[in-house]
Amino acid sequence: MCSATLSNVAGIFITPVLVGLTMGSLAKGGQGGVDLHSIESIALQLLLPFILGHLSRPLTTAFLTRHKTLVGRVDRSSILLVVYTAFSAAVVEGLWKRLSAGDIALVLVLDSALLAVALAITTLAARLLGFSKADEIAIVFCGSKKSLASGVPMAGVLFPPAVVGPLIVPLMLFHQIQLMVCAVMARRYAAGLEARAAADAAQPVKA
Repeated sequence: MCSATLSNVAGIFITPVLVGLTMGSLAKGGQGGVDLHSIESIALQLLLPFILGHLSRPLTTAFLTRHKTLVGRVDRSSILLVVYTAFSAAVVEGLWKRLSAGDIALVLVLDSALLAVALAITTLAARLLGFSKADEIAIVFCGSKKSLASGVPMAGVLFPPAVVGPLIVPLMLFHQIQLMVCAVMARRYAAGLEARAAADAAQPVKA
């Protein structure tokens, strides 16, 4: 959870810089740079709610703990709403009609390849550096994490409305692929940890 949070917070500041360096001509800042106003807008939409939520923990922790199930449902529903809104906006703009089946297939292939590379690099790096299995799991999942909940607001701030739709299509598809693949990986990690715990419990205790 800490790693995912750090990844999201760092992305608020790193993403505008990368956009300015690589896609300056498309960004609102234009010609190689994203202005300070864009960073401020992203921080207000993503960082400020995080800070306020963290500061409110002394007042809300007891309530959230008592209603953990409800909070979990609200959290998942908010992510679903972001995904639904992004896809709905694409439908309203007629984006899916402008993209051919071949275009979508190509984006799916490239997204899958990108996810596979990210998962492979993070897994190998975690093992080569000698991290524990728990740390490896955190590194693998956080290293490949690209969320619509952060990406869509950033795209809306950094790019003109006319190009936001086509630009977030790869993110929309990547997000779905990542959720499905990581769900399978999570079950395999859990099964492996359970099997290891059972094996350790079955070993005789040394005197």
